[in-house]
Parts: sequence; C-alpha cells; structure tokens
Amino acid sequence: MTSVRVVAAVVRRGDMLLVGRRPFEKRHGGMWEFPGGKIDPGETPGNAARRELAEELELTVTAVRPMLYAVKDDASPFVIEFYPVDTTGEPIAHEHSEVTWLTMEELTELALAPADEAFVRWLADTRNL
Repeated sequence: MTSVRVVAAVVRRGDMLLVGRRPFEKRHGGMWEFPGGKIDPGETPGNAARRELAEELELTVTAVRPMLYAVKDDASPFVIEFYPVDTTGEPIAHEHSEVTWLTMEELTELALAPADEAFVRWLADTRNL
C-alpha cells in the first residue's frame, strides 16, 4: 500500500489548541482531530496547510514550522504529519461538524482520532510545543 501524506496543523493561541470534530459519515466520524488534509503530489506540507486551512476553516496561515511528529494511521495508507502553524482569522467550520479551542488537559480527555490521540500523548509527555 502506497503511503499518503497528510498534514495536521497544530494551531495554538495562548495555551489553547484548535481541533475539529470529524463529520459522522467519514472515517473516525465524530472523533476530534487537528485540522488539515492530504498533501497533493508536488505540494509542500506548508502549502498543503495553507490550502486546507483556507478551505476548511477560512484561516490564513502566516507560518509553518518544522514537523513535530508523524504517525502511520493503522489500516489506512495515511501518514499523519503534525506541524505547528500560525494563523490569522477566526475558524469557521466548513469541513468539520464543529471546531473548538482546548487546553492540553482538555485534549487528553477528548475522543480523538487514533493518530491525533498518539500525537497528544506524545505532546503531553514531551511538552514539545
């Protein structure tokens, strides 16, 4: 199975991180995730983050920093790559059923998609953000 790279934007405001709830009809429906999407062939992760956040949330990406973490999503071709991303604007949910800002403590209590849960566990252990 060929790997498909996916960018996950770690958007932070103060001590809050932005997550969206996946539509119920999609894989991992109803679970929460960091926003983002597939990296198109020939596209950089930064350009994918800019495109995805503009389309899904009407956010403007002002900076993309080096990748923090990557994890293979079991039983799928997806490799989720987590990048710290700076944005302007207020998120408006177009792809997710809802979006919210949560603290790390709140995120650890949330029903996260498996890759996002692995990232939050890693982030809680390392405090690398």
